[in-house]
Amino acid sequence: MLSQWISGTNALADHPVALWLIAAAVAATLYLMLIFAFRVVRSRLERRAALPGHGMAASAIRVMQRTSWFLLAIFTLMIGVDVAGAPFPFSEGGAQHLWFVLIALQLALWLDRAVDVGLSRALSHRATVTATLLSFLLRALVWVIALLAMLDNLGVNITALVASLGIGGVAVALAVQTILSDLFASISIGLDKPFEAGDFIVFGSVAGSIEHVGLKTTRIRSLGGEQIVCSNTELLKQTIQNYKRMQQRRIVFAVRITYKTDVEKVAAVPGIIRSQIESQTDTRFDRAHLARFGEGALEFEAVYYVLTADYNHYMDIQQAINLGIMRQLQAADIALALPEQILHMPRDAAPAPDARGRNPMGDAPAAAPA
Repeated sequence: MLSQWISGTNALADHPVALWLIAAAVAATLYLMLIFAFRVVRSRLERRAALPGHGMAASAIRVMQRTSWFLLAIFTLMIGVDVAGAPFPFSEGGAQHLWFVLIALQLALWLDRAVDVGLSRALSHRATVTATLLSFLLRALVWVIALLAMLDNLGVNITALVASLGIGGVAVALAVQTILSDLFASISIGLDKPFEAGDFIVFGSVAGSIEHVGLKTTRIRSLGGEQIVCSNTELLKQTIQNYKRMQQRRIVFAVRITYKTDVEKVAAVPGIIRSQIESQTDTRFDRAHLARFGEGALEFEAVYYVLTADYNHYMDIQQAINLGIMRQLQAADIALALPEQILHMPRDAAPAPDARGRNPMGDAPAAAPA
């Protein structure tokens, strides 16, 4: 009787329905254990992320949030089927392919989120357009690799597929060469950062503030008020002067006085220039010299630094220096040189008569030759 009951029990245990129930029980147990493990790990990471200087813990939490519980449910069910020995609806090769697809999909999900989080942290100080574009390209690369790996595991000849895609990619690249050029120029601007929104730049005949750096063009607000749109490729071909990053401004200016000035007074002019420069705030004097004997004037050259990049402030300083120099020169009876041209003529040189035979120096006709 006992042997009959045992044999009946064994027969019931070998029934496909019973095997599937055992597989489901095993899968449910594993699933609950995974949920519990994930919650424990997440709670510890959250406590660690609350501490200063633990940004990696916060990033790990965001990556864990990309876990697909549906994929994990299928994964645990397959483990349960394997443990219980339940009949599988696919062949052994099909089961192996399914194992690979599940793992590849979940890894791709985690890598997709990891790339997004990593680039967000690494490029947080850069342009949003650049971070978004790089994130899209790298995430697309992750999914392309995952897809090719799954197709290769399923027996698809990906060599021919990749070759055909390569040829098609070359054709597309040639067709959209200009767009791709501007696209990569935008990436270059975002990574190298020759300028960013708010910078005042000068290139060619254009001067203005950067308003927006896009995927294809950069928009600049000129000093006249109009908006200038320039392609990223053409912009990077220019020599760009970025005044936003200038910490100090080097100024060179000249003062011209007349040659009639006494030597002693000429020697005092550099001191006058220096005193006026040093009397202004946000300046650093460098030098002041009698640089050259110019045409019609003695030319002094002065150099100083304005310790700020503000152009309007610089002009206020220069105006104050100029007015101070004029006052001191006037007080010292030193005349500034005016643009003039002096013609020296010998007294005994008679001017040539004009076409009518008249003397330019008077109204009488020029004397006829004997």
